[in-house]
Amino acid sequence: MSVVVGVDFGTLSVRVSIFDQHKGRLGSGTAEYPLHRKWNDPNHATQSHKDHMEALADATRKALEAAGVDRKQVAAIALDTTGSSVVPVGEGLIPLDDYYLWCDHRAWEEAAAITAVAHERGLNAIDWCGGTYSSEWGFAKLLHWLRHNPDKRSRMVTALEHCDMVAAVLCGISDPKAVPRSICAMGHKWMWNASLGGLPSEEFLTAVDPLLAGVRDRLNGSYSTSDRSAGKLDSCWAERLGLSPGIPVPVGAFDAHWDAIGAGVRLGDVVNVIGTSTCIMAISKNAGLIPGVCGVVKGSIHPRYTGIEAGLSATGDIFDAIAKRANTTVVELSKGLEKYRSGETGLLRLTWDNGDRTVLVNPELGAVTLGWALTNTAQDELFAAIEGTAFHTRVILERMEQHGVPVRRIINAGGIPQKNAVLNHVYANVLNKPILVPAGDVTSLGSAIFAFLAAGTFKTIEEAQDALCPDYATILPEPASAALYQQLFPLYRRLYFALGRKDSEAAAVGDVLPELRRVAAQARSAS
Repeated sequence: MSVVVGVDFGTLSVRVSIFDQHKGRLGSGTAEYPLHRKWNDPNHATQSHKDHMEALADATRKALEAAGVDRKQVAAIALDTTGSSVVPVGEGLIPLDDYYLWCDHRAWEEAAAITAVAHERGLNAIDWCGGTYSSEWGFAKLLHWLRHNPDKRSRMVTALEHCDMVAAVLCGISDPKAVPRSICAMGHKWMWNASLGGLPSEEFLTAVDPLLAGVRDRLNGSYSTSDRSAGKLDSCWAERLGLSPGIPVPVGAFDAHWDAIGAGVRLGDVVNVIGTSTCIMAISKNAGLIPGVCGVVKGSIHPRYTGIEAGLSATGDIFDAIAKRANTTVVELSKGLEKYRSGETGLLRLTWDNGDRTVLVNPELGAVTLGWALTNTAQDELFAAIEGTAFHTRVILERMEQHGVPVRRIINAGGIPQKNAVLNHVYANVLNKPILVPAGDVTSLGSAIFAFLAAGTFKTIEEAQDALCPDYATILPEPASAALYQQLFPLYRRLYFALGRKDSEAAAVGDVLPELRRVAAQARSAS
């Protein structure tokens, strides 16, 4: 019997689960940490490394108690985190500031500068992250920090992604040159590409801003896939976590990437990890460039394949915002949504509340809702927002298919599909494909699978998935609803590109509002 610990750092809490190779999840523990925002700066989102680590210790001890497992039984621990969540550190890997969390968009000007210089100089790496660098990614965040913290610049030794920082700390690593860096994190968010010589050149970075001089050399360390070891659990942290020292800690990764592994992703699958935002994950043998898709990286999700990441900058956050404006909760506002028919609200909602991650890669966009009538309600908007996230997902999947990524199965993973049946039905009808929903909870299962690999329990990811991943519930599209969405989707797609691009002919949308009313009337008459 082999037992491991799988750790999943989310946006607001960390979840630690204890898994048995035969019995699956034995018990879990969670602990929250604050997200720091500023009322006068909606782009600001930070978190404390100290808060993260205290929560990790708390949640691990809770999980061990819930599982009834002795520390000597645990063979390995693996962890995933949000990303790109970046922390600048000084000597001994001491944080110089809080993390720029994944949803921090303060670096939009820096991202625009990186994009412009990359295209001016013909930097190949920009094409592998969709042609546009994002304010959510590493170099933009680091440059923003350097520009706004002149008193701390001289003390910065390096900057780390959250997953690499936590793994290094757990292994007792304090030398920046010895820090294992995740190919998942650095490939998708820092333009690292083995075939292009690693990170962008010093010449390119200093052309963006002289403040980036020397940063390339500081982002050193060994770049590895997650089937490699980051080190052994340090005795100090073993004591704090309630585990045995010396157990293996594999190289970490991003939460959505390992969620895809836990959801059972195989070649030809797309996994929508739907939570506060949506990450759309796929693996491919030979994926090429995909314009507007934020990362195509060999070894990032599955060490043997090319990982593809796209997504929506907000999903659950949008639903929460709609409910808060109505002075209620999503749970309360969702009561009765199952009675809604496709398109009947007459609303078409572009879900850019937190900008656009894929395929426009534009953090400056804001949400748009068309078709309001005097009788529309907050619940109507919630349903339209669910439809909007499904339409946006279809835009992304079409782009992926156009560039050689097969979409044979669609798996809806993450927290929301487990508790929102309406969303799954809407997605099945909008995408006009069956939606598979894991029948059990897969949070932190991906972490556990990599922990089992590190412990030598399973030889391959597929062997571990066969043993541990749950079956699926299948939601089939309804022909009548799918037909209505087939009428609405061309309107959505046209508006998406017309309103989302500065160079578009946005005026040619005069037929949209009448068409929305026509489809809404058709939907209501069908009911």
